[in-house]
Amino acid sequence: MPLSMSDLLELVIDEGASDLHIEVGVPPVLRLHGGMHPIDSPPLASEDTESLMRAITSEEYIQQVRSQGGADFGFAFGENARFRVSVFRQKGYFGMVLRQIPKKFLSLEQIGFPPIVKELLYKPRGLILVTGPTGSGKSTTLASMINVINEDRDVHIITIEDPIEYFHEHKKSVIVQREIGVDVPSFAEALRRALRQDPDIILVGELRDLETTAAAITAAETGHLVFGTLHTTGAARTVDRIIDQFPSTQQDQVRTQLAGTLQAVISQVLIPRSDGKGRVAAFEVMISTPSIAALIRDNKTFRITSDIQTGAKFGMNTLDAHLMSLYERGLIPYGELITKAQDPGSIVNKLQQEGLAANR
Repeated sequence: MPLSMSDLLELVIDEGASDLHIEVGVPPVLRLHGGMHPIDSPPLASEDTESLMRAITSEEYIQQVRSQGGADFGFAFGENARFRVSVFRQKGYFGMVLRQIPKKFLSLEQIGFPPIVKELLYKPRGLILVTGPTGSGKSTTLASMINVINEDRDVHIITIEDPIEYFHEHKKSVIVQREIGVDVPSFAEALRRALRQDPDIILVGELRDLETTAAAITAAETGHLVFGTLHTTGAARTVDRIIDQFPSTQQDQVRTQLAGTLQAVISQVLIPRSDGKGRVAAFEVMISTPSIAALIRDNKTFRITSDIQTGAKFGMNTLDAHLMSLYERGLIPYGELITKAQDPGSIVNKLQQEGLAANR
């Protein structure tokens, strides 16, 4: 008798897995501390994956998978957990990945942020970007930031998400959460409408296209604090990615807008710990200063990293510096240090100069 979806979700929660993979031809697979671990059961047949998929997927989303090849949604598993689900077709069969969304909000200190990051949440306006590859914890970071604001400030918060992952209750703030495809058709449309809904703070789940990015920058210019994400690593690359979304004829104007609105870029990666007990986050924190604003305006983003290196007094640090700190404290292995570094050559040279063994 194959395991039911309820059994599998209970297992995910009990094991503390981040993801559950359901594919034809292999047993269900858990992602634990970054590694893939098949459970001890027979490989799934096509009817198994379809049955498991139908246990949690509405007919509307099933039709979306058939017509578009995939569907994404969030759902609550009783009182125990929430999951973000991606259902798809591959080789003609159904497959899916479920990501467990932690129930509790972490404090910024628990995540490991320097105190300057909390100060950003009290800015009256501007653009704050949280960036990093898929699975790097961006959603958790943003949810924790919104929760801090919700507990400390009496403001109106609008979140625009695809799908909604963390549910926020009204605390000191009034908070509205809108889901793409359920409450509103697109990020850009949601942003346009949000500006007519008296917001103080807007969270945009992803700056995935030019229209959304332009609307987010405009919202930040017009007196709102806007949070957004991109799948970039490092502040300089993030700024370049935003500007490159626009036609060349508009890029000078966008540089000027970004120089005036960008408050900070926080890049993060999650790295397996040396002791095998979970993962640890590494961050790059860029706080906009007059110098960095000038570099953005003058198309000299290649010099941003240098400003971050010398900006410790403003609370800044590069990703590579944080990775080195984690390695020197024995928290991450050498291989992860090198593969996650922005400039591996400089890391290797520094280790050689310091006489640190590469096999720690």
